[in-house]
Amino acid sequence: MEEVISKKEFDELIKIKGEVMGIAFVGDRFILKEEGEEGLKKLRDTLIGLGFPPEDAKDERVRMRKSYPMGWIAISLLAIKRLFDYDDKKFQEMGKFQVKFFPLVTRFFMRYFVSLERAAEEAPKIWRRYYTVGDFRVLESDKEKRYRISRLENFRLHPLSCQHLKGYLSGMVQMIVRSEVTCEETKCVHQGDEYHEFLLKW
Repeated sequence: MEEVISKKEFDELIKIKGEVMGIAFVGDRFILKEEGEEGLKKLRDTLIGLGFPPEDAKDERVRMRKSYPMGWIAISLLAIKRLFDYDDKKFQEMGKFQVKFFPLVTRFFMRYFVSLERAAEEAPKIWRRYYTVGDFRVLESDKEKRYRISRLENFRLHPLSCQHLKGYLSGMVQMIVRSEVTCEETKCVHQGDEYHEFLLKW
């Protein structure tokens, strides 16, 4: 099999600090929708070849309930980039898709995200459900001016994760405001800033 991620890259990425619940992984369903069964198999085989547990790679229901080293998220995103040549827009689309098609996310949304105010209050706790690293909070939110600023501190994963997160955040806010949402990353640790900051507008 052609080498998608080198051993040196893998060794660096797998050392990334923290753990993540499997539900935060990029959904198999998006790859299936975009690339079909053959594409999904290609991704799974790549991850298994790198050492990901075969039973977890092949069953997202099993994976969603387990925790994994944070590095596997970066490895998965990088594998997708190289296998399918996705651009930033595609990774954002992937993040939005994840909001709509993960039942557990939807249930948490219905419980906590009934309003922009409630979502802002619960955001740090919701983040901690899935990630052992990173501190997420809403800095500003204005319904009249139709914008929100969120900050993510103590979190360094991979630039591709920023694109995925932009899509995910815009998808979550879109479910609340019921209109199209754009998300711009105005600060990023991969660009030399001390934290990530996201400006959402609708």
